[in-house]
Amino acid sequence: MIVRLQDIPNIITLLRLLIVVPLLYLLWIEEFGWALALFALAGVSDALDGFLAKHFGWTSWLGGILDPLADKVLLVASFLILGALGLIPLWLVIAAILRDLIIVGGALVYHLLVEDIDAAPLLASKVNTLFQILLVITVIANAGPLPLPGVLIQFLIYACLASIIASGAQYVYLWSRKATRKPWRQP
Repeated sequence: MIVRLQDIPNIITLLRLLIVVPLLYLLWIEEFGWALALFALAGVSDALDGFLAKHFGWTSWLGGILDPLADKVLLVASFLILGALGLIPLWLVIAAILRDLIIVGGALVYHLLVEDIDAAPLLASKVNTLFQILLVITVIANAGPLPLPGVLIQFLIYACLASIIASGAQYVYLWSRKATRKPWRQP
């Protein structure tokens, strides 16, 4: 198999997906310093593959699927483990997963019943992702190498919840509105 330069962003993304397993293990055994380093490496790899894809035009259909999938798997898995460890409230973990399920389910229904979708994240969704990433980093740092003020973690928990609700509601509103204005596909 020959690897082309254009494949480098996808290879980096696949490696980011593989990082999830040792990250979860490190979190589970409470090696928070190493887990934080691995989470940071995943973040750097996300920035690097995005830069390479955009700067050199090495974008692909596969990369468009893999990159957000790798990001989502990393965040959801981190939320689940941190929730299981009692470091993030379970209600927030449930809210985050429920939001994602509603968005994916709605997109699938829209795709099947109305038209193909161009999956571009909304600004509210990007803000939600930012708050989730900040919360994971802060919780991991606080549990291990860098104790942080409890008020910061509480702020991020409630900012995450607010952004989960706002972005989820925005997706439901926009896609519902769009679906009522388009003719539905015939079976």
